[in-house]
Amino acid sequence: ARSNIMWIATWALNTLVAKGKSTDWMVHMIGQSIGAYTDATHGMTLAAVSLPYYRHIMPYGLAKFKRFAINVWDVRPEGKTDEQIAQAGLAAMESYMRELGLVLNGRELGVDETMLDGIAQGSFILDGGYKVLTKEEIVEILKETLKA
Repeated sequence: ARSNIMWIATWALNTLVAKGKSTDWMVHMIGQSIGAYTDATHGMTLAAVSLPYYRHIMPYGLAKFKRFAINVWDVRPEGKTDEQIAQAGLAAMESYMRELGLVLNGRELGVDETMLDGIAQGSFILDGGYKVLTKEEIVEILKETLKA
C-alpha cells in the first residue's frame, strides 16, 4: 500500500496525470503564502483555504463541482439545480473535514487581518484553474477563511 501511495504521489507531483488537461494548483499557492506568515504546515493551510477557495471558483467550474458532489459525496441530484448539487457536495466535504478535526479557520493558524494583503501579494497567481484570480479576490478568499 505504501509503495502504491508513493507511486501515485510521484505521478501527481511530476504532473504526468495532468497531461492533456488543465489543472488548478491555486489553492496550494495561497496555502504556501499563509505558511510563510505562520507556523502552519501546508496541509493545515490547505484545509483552511480549500472551502472558501472552492466556493469562490465554483461558478466557473460548476459542471466539475456537480460531478464531484454526485460521484464523491453521493449527493442525489433529483429536484436540485446544478448549483445546489455543487453546494451540497462542498457542504458534505466540510462536514467530513470537521469530523476529521481539521482546522478550517485561518485565525486558528495564526492569520489575522493585518496579514491578508501580504499573503495575497505572496501568492503566485497561476492560470491553469477555472478562474485566474486577482490579488483582490485572494484577499476576499482569505477573509472568508477568518470567518470559518
